Amino acid sequence: MHICVALSLISCAGRSLSVGVGDAVAGDRGGLFFLGTVILAPVGYPQGLPGLTVSSPQLRVHVGESVLMGCVVQRTEEKHVDRVDWLFSKDKDDASEYVLFYYSNLSVPTGRFQNRSHLVGDTFHNDGSLLLQDVQKADEGIYTCEIRLKNESMVMKKPVELWVLPEEPKDLRVRVGDTTQMRCSIQSTEEKRVTKVNWMFSSGSHTEEETVLSYDSNMRSGKFQSLGRFRNRVDLTGDISRNDGSIKLQTVKESDQGIYTCSIYVGKLESRKTIVLHVVQDEFQRTISPTPPTDKGQQGILNGNQLVIIVGIVCATFLLLPVLILIVKKAKWNKSSVSSMASVKSLENKEKINPEKHIYSSITTWETTERGISGESEGTYMTMNPVWPSSPKASSLVRSSVRSK
Repeated sequence: MHICVALSLISCAGRSLSVGVGDAVAGDRGGLFFLGTVILAPVGYPQGLPGLTVSSPQLRVHVGESVLMGCVVQRTEEKHVDRVDWLFSKDKDDASEYVLFYYSNLSVPTGRFQNRSHLVGDTFHNDGSLLLQDVQKADEGIYTCEIRLKNESMVMKKPVELWVLPEEPKDLRVRVGDTTQMRCSIQSTEEKRVTKVNWMFSSGSHTEEETVLSYDSNMRSGKFQSLGRFRNRVDLTGDISRNDGSIKLQTVKESDQGIYTCSIYVGKLESRKTIVLHVVQDEFQRTISPTPPTDKGQQGILNGNQLVIIVGIVCATFLLLPVLILIVKKAKWNKSSVSSMASVKSLENKEKINPEKHIYSSITTWETTERGISGESEGTYMTMNPVWPSSPKASSLVRSSVRSK
C-alpha cells in the first residue's frame, strides 16, 4: 500500500491531475485519490481503506422543488466526458440504484428517476452535473457521481448528500399596501447555472397571463425587466449567480390577488413554482413592511408620504375648529329662540281660547226693615260675592249698597 500527500496537483502512478475538495479519483490500478491526501488502495478496496470517511457537500431542498448536483472535474485542460454514472443509496452501507447514466453522447435516466433526472453539465468541458426535478421525500439520501474522461482510465467519484424538507405552503397572505417576498430558487452545489427567470401572473383560471418580471442572462443589460402594471413595484431580490430568482412585490393592491408562476431555467430545462397570493383589505391598521428599508431616507418610523398626510390632517383640524364652534353656538341660539317663541304663542292661544269670565255666585238677599218714627221702611240691602277664574284665590269682598226710597 502506498500513500501520497499533495495540495492541488496530484501525481501518482505516473499521472498528474487537479481535483476539487471532496473529489475522489479511482485509478486503473484500483487506487483512490483525494485532495490533500491521496490514498492508493489495492484492488479489493474500491471505497478506500477501511474506516476512511470522505466529506461530501450537503443540500437541503423542499418537496416539489428542483436541485442541481454538480460533478465537475477540475483539470488544467478541458476534455470530453466519456462516461457518467449517477447512483443513489439511502445510506453509505445500503445498496445503490442507478439514477442516470451517460455514455457515447447518450443520456439515459432510469427507474423512478426516469422523468425527473437530467444531465445538465457540459460534457465537452469536464462537467457531468445532474438536475433532479420535483424532489420527493423518498429521494433523500446519498448521490454519487462517477465520471470518466475520454482517453483516460481513471474514474473520479463525488458524493452529494441530499436532505428533503416538507413542502413549503403555496398560499401567501398580505395586507393592502404592504410588501411581500416570493421565493424561487434552485438549490445547487454549483454557481451561475440559471440562465433565465420568468414570473407570470394570472387573476383566475380562465384569464390570460401577464408578465410580472423577466430576466435573461443573454440580455445586453444583464438586468431584469418588470413590465405592465407591476413596473416600478417588483424587484429581483434573489442572487442569480447563486441560482436564486426570488422577487419582492411592493405596495400590494387588491388587484394583485391571484396566481404567480415562477419559471427558472437551467439551459433549456425549466423548473416551475406556483404561489397563490391572497390580499387582505384592512382599513383600520397599516402595518410596516416586513422587508427592511434599503434607503437611508426610509429608516425612520414614518416615510415622507405618511408625514405629509399627518401634517395635513392636523392643519385642517386647526382651521376647521373655529368654524365648528360657531356652528354649534348658532344652533343652540336658534333652538332657544324657537323655544321662547313657542312658549309665547302657547300662552296667547290659551288666553284666546279661555277668555277671562266673571262668575258670580248665587245672590243671597235679605231685607232689613227699620221703621222710623213714621213707621215706613227706609231701605233694602244686597250682598254679591264675585269669583275670578284667573286667580286661585277669591278676591276681596266688594260690597255695594243701593238705597231706594
